[in-house]
Amino acid sequence: MLEAQEITWKQDHKTILQSINFHLLPGECVGLIGPNGSGKSSLLKILAFLETPTSGLLFFQGQSVPKNVPLAIRRKIAIVFQESLLLNTRVFDNVAVGLKIRGVSKETIKQRVDYWLEQFGVIHLSKQLARSLSGGEAQRVSLARAFAIEPDVLFLDEPFSALDAPTKEALRVDLAKVFKTTQTTTVLVSHDFKDIAHLANRAMILLNGQVAAEGAPTELLQNPQQGDVTRFLAHFTS
Repeated sequence: MLEAQEITWKQDHKTILQSINFHLLPGECVGLIGPNGSGKSSLLKILAFLETPTSGLLFFQGQSVPKNVPLAIRRKIAIVFQESLLLNTRVFDNVAVGLKIRGVSKETIKQRVDYWLEQFGVIHLSKQLARSLSGGEAQRVSLARAFAIEPDVLFLDEPFSALDAPTKEALRVDLAKVFKTTQTTTVLVSHDFKDIAHLANRAMILLNGQVAAEGAPTELLQNPQQGDVTRFLAHFTS
């Protein structure tokens, strides 16, 4: 579905990412994890075509992606960030906005919006102003908006980090159910290995802008890793 070859990204004469190779299979959720400053969110931005790498190649569904990314490709992806970027309109209209841009019929919009608000447990907030929501409610609306457009690839950049522990756990459970039923191809960035372990099929640990380890989350925890990776993972197993 998505592939990156030898991606390097430099900003202000500093190397943020170095020689990254990445692939994403249909129906797979790959988790990018690492400490602050490791480059995980930077890699997500490049994979989601929000930033252009200094060098390297990107492929989407087998086709090489040019620097000027075609709108047809951009419309096949959805992104949810740490902060819920909601418009100052009703919850329903926030979820519907991507569908309206794509020219979907009013009947289909109503069906999809209601369905995804129901899936994330916020259908009762449909007529409420989005800016009046709690942090957890707002993030559920953001996820409903992303899933409503039925993206070929979904990008989640630290979607739980601004939430308190009980809210985070409940949303993580609901998102896992959605992943199970939809098999949505996803890239998930988190600094919390619990997120990756619950949601991702495969994890990539980034340290200092490079891939330090890769594999199933349980394998990474159970098998001995190189020193820096072991020290990073120790935080989640102590």
